[in-house]
Amino acid sequence: MTATTSTPASLPRQLTLDEEGKRLGFRMTLPTQILILFIAVFPLLMQIYISLTDWSPLDGVSWISAYESWNNFANFVDLIQDDRLWAALRRTFLVMAVCVPAQFFLALGLAVLFVDNFIGKRLFYSILLTPMMVVPSVAGYMFFMLFQSGGPINGIISGVTGMDFAVAWLSDPHLALVAVMIADVWQWTPLMFLILLAGLIGVPEDQLRAATLLGASWWQRFTTIMLPRIKIVIVIALAIRVVEIFKIFDTLYVMTGGGPGVATETISVYIYKITTQDLTWAYVAAIALFILITLSVLANMALRRMGRRS
Repeated sequence: MTATTSTPASLPRQLTLDEEGKRLGFRMTLPTQILILFIAVFPLLMQIYISLTDWSPLDGVSWISAYESWNNFANFVDLIQDDRLWAALRRTFLVMAVCVPAQFFLALGLAVLFVDNFIGKRLFYSILLTPMMVVPSVAGYMFFMLFQSGGPINGIISGVTGMDFAVAWLSDPHLALVAVMIADVWQWTPLMFLILLAGLIGVPEDQLRAATLLGASWWQRFTTIMLPRIKIVIVIALAIRVVEIFKIFDTLYVMTGGGPGVATETISVYIYKITTQDLTWAYVAAIALFILITLSVLANMALRRMGRRS
């Protein structure tokens, strides 16, 4: 007769405290993970699926059966050959190239001023943040009125120059986009100002005082201590505005509707028009996917570059 004994190898392995913590964390965040999966991943998969077909809601076919109109990547071939799309992208990049640097330097200058205390700082602070709180469509209407031929902008220029200045800003194909960019700079400089101010306030005062005691000038403190300290904050602020420029719509559409002609038709306005007028939803999905991939690649390159420098 032999006695049966259990070997240590047959016993379940005891989890370490770290492994137990990870399991608990996974269980606690599982509902949130499922929610994120539904909110972010499902629409993306649906967009990819639709972009590979010729599906349209007017066909009377549900989106689940869109595979019946599979087109072998024809939407992406059309996208490459779409001159109007590339023109809209060029305008978007032009707005980005003008507005983002203008907003950055204005915001940085204001943030440097607001780091120190001065009389009436709270009042000026509130006034400065007001444009950001205005609804974009309302801001668009405000600037639509300002840039009329007989509006305040022409009136001010006439008063300053002493000449009768009556330019039709929003009807001129060359000036309409300028008016839109002025409106964007007015409304979104405060956002970049807030981000940069938060970064400057976080710069250690002891380092600035030490540099002052060692005889460093304000410019030396600014370039050698303050700017390097807020480098990541600057990248984040620029990245936010670059992404937002691709979504500029309300203000622009109220001011010009993308016109005259297509003079101010940026990528978001172009997508809106072909979505609501042409109803080519599958093609729109392909364009949106293309822009998403492009922006993701650019953002990833910027973050990698930032990481290496950090």
